[in-house]
Amino acid sequence: MAALPVKSVQLTVDEKNDHAVSSTAAGTNIPSDVATRVRKLFSSAQIFFFALTFMNSWEAMGTNIGVIFYNGGPRAMVWGFLIVIPGTLCQVASMSEMASVQPIAGAQYVWTHYYAPPQYRRLITWFQGWITWASWIAITAGTANVTANIIATLVTVQYPDYTPKAYHITLIMWAFCILLGMVNQYAFWLIPWVEMAAGLLHIVLFIVFVVVLSTLGQRHSSEFVFTSKSNLSGWNNDFVSFNLGIILITWGFVGFDGAVHMSEEVRKARHAVPRAMFWSIVMNSVLAFSMTLVFLYFLGPVEDVLASTYGLVPIVINATGSVRGGSAMIGCFLITVIAVFLGCIASSSRLTWAWSRDGALPQWFGYVHPRYRVPVRSLWLSLAIVMLLCLLNLGSSVAINVVISLGTFGLFQSYFVAISCMIYARSQRQVEDAGWSLGRYGWAINIVALIYTGWIGVFLVFPNYLPIDAAYFNYALPINVFVWLVAGIAWVVWARKNWGGLNQDVVEKVLADADQDYKD
Repeated sequence: MAALPVKSVQLTVDEKNDHAVSSTAAGTNIPSDVATRVRKLFSSAQIFFFALTFMNSWEAMGTNIGVIFYNGGPRAMVWGFLIVIPGTLCQVASMSEMASVQPIAGAQYVWTHYYAPPQYRRLITWFQGWITWASWIAITAGTANVTANIIATLVTVQYPDYTPKAYHITLIMWAFCILLGMVNQYAFWLIPWVEMAAGLLHIVLFIVFVVVLSTLGQRHSSEFVFTSKSNLSGWNNDFVSFNLGIILITWGFVGFDGAVHMSEEVRKARHAVPRAMFWSIVMNSVLAFSMTLVFLYFLGPVEDVLASTYGLVPIVINATGSVRGGSAMIGCFLITVIAVFLGCIASSSRLTWAWSRDGALPQWFGYVHPRYRVPVRSLWLSLAIVMLLCLLNLGSSVAINVVISLGTFGLFQSYFVAISCMIYARSQRQVEDAGWSLGRYGWAINIVALIYTGWIGVFLVFPNYLPIDAAYFNYALPINVFVWLVAGIAWVVWARKNWGGLNQDVVEKVLADADQDYKD
């Protein structure tokens, strides 16, 4: 691997116990042995199931099934797959090639640093790192919110007189943050097995839902499924409404980079991680499209779905004819969502850890605990921020949705930047062959991925409802501008002169370990 040019900056810090003071050329003083001493716990099968469960794609279709009637209707949800799946496959194929070259926790911002034009490398990497990190914090908060709301909905179904209060939702989110954070710290060795079990449950539940809904559900016509449209959002323009409907599908296919952030803990990561990313998307695409057809065919009364805060609940209750039976199905469904939350915490903490050891966040957080072999400081930093964001729910449900809206849009930006740099590198013939190589199809796949990412990115910032007001405004763009503004100010005030780029010692050690691991 060719060395990356870095600026020499000398700093020192005192570490406890057996860790000597050290300085690196990248402006961070964390010794590479301290910053990389995590354990390679994930096998190829386990990281595949981690990626498979993490996307939760068919479950995401169930979560969004009621919302589709506000923009596009069933027609958009069915035919939108013909746009989303090829586009996502090109995205993940492009990212998989980069993951094969550099299987490292920093992922997008590291690849950006590697492939970007040398004269702009530090600047682009700085912004890429901040938008990727902020997006993962937002996605983690969003997963906490979804988990809490599913639980509240289940309680409401069982006890109709109960009305969830905002602080109830916040307390549930906090409880899961603390519980799953403790699992990540004290029993991280369990997570590969938990995610593997959840991946199997993900498949088993697919079969259960298909069988139950198709045999017991009230059937709609094929005309309803494939041709009906619905624009309850106020958008009268069918083109815009259709594309806003497609956005609901993309929510089940964004965040596949979560597996890469775990790559330093994966055995034979150069091959295992890209294969897990790509083939989990292929499998989830089949499951998600099939389940979408089942949901739409056996939806039951549309008005029941629209009246519910969680559209899947009335679908299964109407199909089974039993509140308890439907609740049991949703309860099993909830297990996979909790597994996603567990994985989300792991991935966001590893990104926080990587961004810290590269000197963009305080270096104190770029440290691996010698006993637990987990970046404990980064784990609780990311969770502390998520828990603070959960407090926004006390003021208004809109407030936390403002932050969550950054997640998908921010990750699409990170994909766009990384793939753009990849295309630049191809133009300079600087893309090397790897275990997962796109070969002569690389140009075409990268370009299609870029077009798809840009296209979806435009509609991710459109207002979803008309007329626009504070409750239904799409805050993705303004919150994104806020992150860019903060990163820009930090660049001008400090980073432009003081941040040397990546911790090159760590990068070289991680890649050397990946090479040695593959040979062993």
